[in-house]
Amino acid sequence: MSKWADYGISAVKFNEGHTHINKVRVHPDNGDSIGAFFEQTRMDIVNAIKKGTTFVTIFKGSDGKWQKGQSVYIIKINGVEYIKTVDNGKAIDNLDNLPEF
Repeated sequence: MSKWADYGISAVKFNEGHTHINKVRVHPDNGDSIGAFFEQTRMDIVNAIKKGTTFVTIFKGSDGKWQKGQSVYIIKINGVEYIKTVDNGKAIDNLDNLPEF
């Protein structure tokens, strides 16, 4: 397996309004494997992306192996920064329909 990004994001925890992600489960991408997860806040991810750290969404395939999803970006809408995989113009965070924890 080649390295997909610096980190993979496998799950999310939304706020009560389901508009902003509060936390994510982040796994180091070791190139030949995906490491154990740790939790980071949404702002940690925004700040890391601004510093050049790369993220992709990841999910387990039917074979139980990690699969690459989409690259994660910061998209600004009405002056607010959202973390997204697709710029859909909606003022909510959106990471590839990852499972919630």
